[in-house]
Amino acid sequence: MSAPGLLTLMRLVIGRDLRLALRHWDQVAQPLIFFLIVTTLFPLAIGPALDELRKIAPGIVWVAAMLAALLALESLFRSDVEDGTMEQWTLSGQPLSIMLLAKTFAHWLLSGLPLVIVSPLVGTALGLPSSVWPVLAFSLALGTASLSILGAIGAALVVGVRRGSVLLALLVLPLEMPVLIFGARAVDLAMHGESVVGPLNLLAAMLLLFVSLGPLAMAAAMRISVEG
Repeated sequence: MSAPGLLTLMRLVIGRDLRLALRHWDQVAQPLIFFLIVTTLFPLAIGPALDELRKIAPGIVWVAAMLAALLALESLFRSDVEDGTMEQWTLSGQPLSIMLLAKTFAHWLLSGLPLVIVSPLVGTALGLPSSVWPVLAFSLALGTASLSILGAIGAALVVGVRRGSVLLALLVLPLEMPVLIFGARAVDLAMHGESVVGPLNLLAAMLLLFVSLGPLAMAAAMRISVEG
């Protein structure tokens, strides 16, 4: 298939998922609400001391983002498997890896991008200076995209398992640790006025790796789940 054909296929899949999400906006809002609740509860629990909050703010933001991304993953492919859509995709002759990548991108638009947009608000609540906000947003953009791809691979593996959320967490969370470490490190370095090039480059490299190999792993896992 030609490149324009692949782009058209991805656009159709993304548009379909976005339209379906509008019908279930309450489920779409859950990760964002969870992220806001978790990050804003810490100042209430620790107290108004900004120095204490700033020390742990990078870890708070990234752990909350990781858990929020995990919250919406179990249902990523389940409805398509249950109604037969995924089986049709598998038999359609179209590249399944491209369609699953497009579906994962739609998932990031709905769950990851809102976290990036509200990150300055969260940073304000945690006492992060405004100079750190661009690094926070950019690192979250790279990191949440990687989390979505890793989570999609895990979701494809457990899509045929009833109540697979626990198994999904056990599969995905260890793989997400490098993203968490480098993302929090980038924010911490920005707070101290040091160079953030290293952690951001590593986040970008991981994202490129996941975009390159992730769709193939998703497609293989989905074929196993659907045919099994």
